[in-house]
Amino acid sequence: MRFSIQREALLKPLQQVVGVVERRQTLPVLANLLVSVGNGQVALTGTDLEVEMVARAEVQDAEPGETTIPARKLFDICRALPDGVRIELKHAGEKAALSAGRSRFTLATLPAGEFPVVENIEVVDRVTLPEASLKDLMERTAFAMAHQDVRYYLNGMLLDLRENSLRCVATDGHRLALAETGVGEAAAARRQLIIPRKGVLELQGLLETGDGSVELEFGRNHLRVRRGDVQFTSKLIDGRFPDYEAVIPIGADKEVRVVRDEFRTALQRAAILSNEKYRGVKLDISPNKLRIVAHNPEQEEAIEEVEARTSVGELSVGFNVNYILDALGALRGEDVIVCLRDGQSSCLLRSAESEQSRHVIMPLRL
Repeated sequence: MRFSIQREALLKPLQQVVGVVERRQTLPVLANLLVSVGNGQVALTGTDLEVEMVARAEVQDAEPGETTIPARKLFDICRALPDGVRIELKHAGEKAALSAGRSRFTLATLPAGEFPVVENIEVVDRVTLPEASLKDLMERTAFAMAHQDVRYYLNGMLLDLRENSLRCVATDGHRLALAETGVGEAAAARRQLIIPRKGVLELQGLLETGDGSVELEFGRNHLRVRRGDVQFTSKLIDGRFPDYEAVIPIGADKEVRVVRDEFRTALQRAAILSNEKYRGVKLDISPNKLRIVAHNPEQEEAIEEVEARTSVGELSVGFNVNYILDALGALRGEDVIVCLRDGQSSCLLRSAESEQSRHVIMPLRL
């Protein structure tokens, strides 16, 4: 196996795949990248057995073949080389020789046959959508995923493919984030799958906000995303996601409309004196006024008042301030609407302009 390539042309695909490789592995070959050369291209594959990333680049002076090379070492060498230098990589026996300018490196390799690769994923549905839309959906919801929860199905994100729309949903049991976008072609049937946390984070890092599109392949046990010269595959969490639609409050007819940035900065100031453990703030709502109150065990108090358009007489309810701030950060538009039912029920936050992104937050007893 042999190929020649410009440093920058190799560094970009390396950056895309190296993040998948765990620093601590159960198998030595998982510390390596699978490097395959054929048809004038080099394909770099990294995996941790849960997530797989394949990135390709055009090469010159190519001789077909494949091997596995230590991922971090190859990435660090390429990153440390000077700009514009041409890299030549040759594999013979159990070593790979990399040369660039006056630099020479010899790396140990492992046989390509030992590297675990996801081949066919038995595609049951396929959908194409703008890359920026998928990135936006994930950014609006990923923060609400659980982290190391015993309810393993919460440690990830639900993709809910409907007839003409795709929803991303995440919840940790205390809050829920939902974002939705339309898709061009109708799905064959409704599909629900849960991507694990690692897959969500890697996919978020891969996606960009340009004009390109991505293709999602829904498999029985995998999700595959194709984007240009990069292919991302993630195993799915085998579990039943909660009925999230039942969590969205019905009959929350008490609405508070407030300027998002004013609400957010007032909450940030009040949060300074909130209880460090529970992070609770109380929202006192009265006609055309929203009052934010925070206390802590040192008997300190913060009170903030924000102008609001309300359809509420008098109502008081407590929430974790961080959850509200996360939701406000994910919403778009100038105004947000807080929908409430009573002082013991969850609240629904959404943009005043659109219902494509909704956030549910459970109340706190203060």
